Amino acid sequence: MGTDYGRDIAFGVFPSPDAAPDALRRTWAVVEAAERGGLDLAGFQDHPYQRRHLDAWSLMATVLARTERLRVFPDVAHLPLRSPAVMAKQAATLDVLSGGRFELGLGAGAFWEAIEAMGGRRRTPREAADALLEAMEVIRLMWSDQRSVRFEGDHYRLAGVKPGPAPAHDMGIWLGVSGPRLLGAVGRAADGWVVSHPYLGTEALPGMHARIDEGAAEAGREPAHVRRVYNLWGTITGHGVGGDSGEALRGPVEAWVEAVTGFVLEHGMDTFVLGPAEGAASQVEVFAAEVVPAVRAAVEAARA
Repeated sequence: MGTDYGRDIAFGVFPSPDAAPDALRRTWAVVEAAERGGLDLAGFQDHPYQRRHLDAWSLMATVLARTERLRVFPDVAHLPLRSPAVMAKQAATLDVLSGGRFELGLGAGAFWEAIEAMGGRRRTPREAADALLEAMEVIRLMWSDQRSVRFEGDHYRLAGVKPGPAPAHDMGIWLGVSGPRLLGAVGRAADGWVVSHPYLGTEALPGMHARIDEGAAEAGREPAHVRRVYNLWGTITGHGVGGDSGEALRGPVEAWVEAVTGFVLEHGMDTFVLGPAEGAASQVEVFAAEVVPAVRAAVEAARA
């Protein structure tokens, strides 16, 4: 028996943040194809220490300015090098300026040597998890309508700061996590969960869903409240540019439709963010025009 939480499904793209001119041209082409094709989201990785990458927050602001309907989110924001209180203001600002088109993906951090090299502090896995949980509280306090807010944690502190501005819509916090403790926190307190198919295949999903659902039950929440985002990489063959045979997903449109429909109906995921082969806009065009509507139709038919 498969797992399907019955949520509306959504689709997006995962463009490269590479600063090289040719890569940046491909990024804009991917964003434009997603906007033109009616996709829902654009997610951007956030690795400030990566010398080849543009700053994710400046890039996301520019994407929002260049589009009218795409929602944008960090996939996921790098907490160890960014203050959560300031990040809350940045996220709310982008949401206000875009008319409610920003969501906040948040991660505990990785690549600790690179973080230390950029002035950050190395955290143990427990410290990183604790800091992530504290950051969620800080961010929500900074989005609140209270006159002033205080918070005293082991990693973050607010000492009577006046919060604001508030986001333009009920912004979600989506956690990019995989450990049992933080999966429980997703169910208890977060609005979404973000994972990547090449790193966490479908065999790992049932146990992770179960932990999220247990956390939701502990907090009196419905498991279906939690959006479940799957980053996908691969090549849609027979159209546009090809790719490496070692990619996680590779095949014609029909194979992609079957796989993604299964991710919904059998494996509990509801939002699919495509990293197109070689950053090709042609892959996004095929995804939007052929894969997405066929998956929507198959899921609707199965649920009916």
